[in-house]
Amino acid sequence: MPEQLWFTEILNRLFGTAVTGLLERLGIHPHYPQAPIPNSLGMEVLVCLFLLIVFLIVRASLSVDRPGALQHTFEGVVGFIEGQSHEIIGPHSEGHTPFLVSLALFILFCNLIGLIPGFESPTALPVVPLGCAIVAFMYYHAQGFKHAGLKYLAHFAGPMPALAPLMVPIELISHLARVLSLTIRLYANMFAGDMVTLVFFSLVPLGVPIFFLGLHLGVSFLQTYIFVLLTTVYLAGAVAEEH
Repeated sequence: MPEQLWFTEILNRLFGTAVTGLLERLGIHPHYPQAPIPNSLGMEVLVCLFLLIVFLIVRASLSVDRPGALQHTFEGVVGFIEGQSHEIIGPHSEGHTPFLVSLALFILFCNLIGLIPGFESPTALPVVPLGCAIVAFMYYHAQGFKHAGLKYLAHFAGPMPALAPLMVPIELISHLARVLSLTIRLYANMFAGDMVTLVFFSLVPLGVPIFFLGLHLGVSFLQTYIFVLLTTVYLAGAVAEEH
């Protein structure tokens, strides 16, 4: 039985039997039938529940005349991402703002939750960054097809038809490498941050670890920004008019 965080243990007690039954019907046999929900999934569920509650609070307290601090904060986040996507993608980029904001908030809080005792950052495991990278990969390709239809496939053939047999496999490898790049960058930085903080907490429990907690906080914001920035760049390439 793997070591479970207290929130994951609650999820397994409530939904473990149902999840195991569903997985077995799909032909998947979990290693631990009594605890099929791993800590990473438990932390993702917790982050989603937290964001949902915060969104409901913000929605219920929206005000044009007297906006609160929480509303100002979210307006700032939306405005920043919307301005960045407008600069990179160009006109009509506003339709992508909800996805980019949701992706940014999910990754950011998954990074930060590890700073709370009793929790761990799910992005410090490769499966969660991989999932985020696959979602970003599927989204920008879906938007490419939505924008240009089947003409989007010409993007993979290069500027000259004669070079298409060479360019198609290169482009395919390049796009698949983006998934790997997004995954490794986020996972490696968050895993390293967690390990460094844990080591210094075990060696020097007072004083020094505060510096590494601050460093971990900075890395969390920076890696969220880089992930969303690269997703925006890939999205801009997919919906560019020349394609």
